[in-house]
Amino acid sequence: MSGRPEYPLARFQERMDSAIKCTACMRFCRIREGGKGICGNYANLGGKLLNVGYGLLSSIESRPIEIKPFFHYWPGSSALTFSNWGCNLYCPWCQNHGISFSRPPLDEGTRYAPNDLVRMARALGDEGLCASFNEPATQVDFLLDVFSLGKKEGLYSTVVTNGYFSRASLEALIESGCDGLSVDVKGCPEAHARILRGVDPNAVLSNAKYAIDLGAHVEVVFLVVPGFNDDDCCIKWIVEKHVSMLGEDVPLHINRYYPAHKYTAPPTPLEKLLAAKKLAKEHGARFVYVGNVGLSELESTYCPNCGKLLIARSGYNVLAYDLSSDHKCPRCNTPIPLRGSRVKKGRRWRVLF
Repeated sequence: MSGRPEYPLARFQERMDSAIKCTACMRFCRIREGGKGICGNYANLGGKLLNVGYGLLSSIESRPIEIKPFFHYWPGSSALTFSNWGCNLYCPWCQNHGISFSRPPLDEGTRYAPNDLVRMARALGDEGLCASFNEPATQVDFLLDVFSLGKKEGLYSTVVTNGYFSRASLEALIESGCDGLSVDVKGCPEAHARILRGVDPNAVLSNAKYAIDLGAHVEVVFLVVPGFNDDDCCIKWIVEKHVSMLGEDVPLHINRYYPAHKYTAPPTPLEKLLAAKKLAKEHGARFVYVGNVGLSELESTYCPNCGKLLIARSGYNVLAYDLSSDHKCPRCNTPIPLRGSRVKKGRRWRVLF
């Protein structure tokens, strides 16, 4: 581990008359002298915008890629998964509110250097790196350094994100070697207006499309939250936007919500999730999964043409894999969109802290 460095200058910023605008994400916080942005990781100190949360991590784990979820990206592999503190959204149902709703402990936490994480990933036998648990846009400067080093060492890099990166930081992220994004689309505009004010879901989808255009692999997560985004109109909006903006081959994960933090509605009924899947398939989505329900048949990949079982999954494990070397169905030769190749190894899940 590395000692405490000087706070690095934030890469993404714009000088204003009486403040500095942080441009790491689309919150575009205007930060006056002595103040911090909404996530707590960027501060205006002495007239300079500094990344005070750089390398200050809340957790590091070796995790299967399927848990992100990524179902069409290096199946069977594992990624050294890490998080920092804070978020740029504040969802009342957040499962990771302990870190997402907390500011970085500037005087207490251990700071890591980028090469620390690359060495850990190599030592644990991980194939890649992943920023997850809280929003990666809060530590984009650190990610650029970690992912660039990982790329040189042959590691893939991914993020699990709400998709609210700025265009500039998203471009830099992909250029650094991040070619996998699991994007959480929260809801339709009407749902956001009720709870997540100031956040435009159209911008999130536009960023996901932009990432695809830049050559990245994208999978979309739609957490169906009762009383927020589970009405028929909202589900239809998300399904239609997914297919029209991102395309029929981008995987869509329709996931069950469970009560957490300040949101106490009961878990999403399975019938609601299955109805959303049916609607997505009717609109042309070819790879639709239902997650957080523990049913293997809803998390496995089938050929959209002939229906053959191609990748069987259970409990974040790949149980069976039946694709040709060029990612085609062995029965009907239909191409299946997949980034990377299958990795065969015994499953493990190691928590470092």
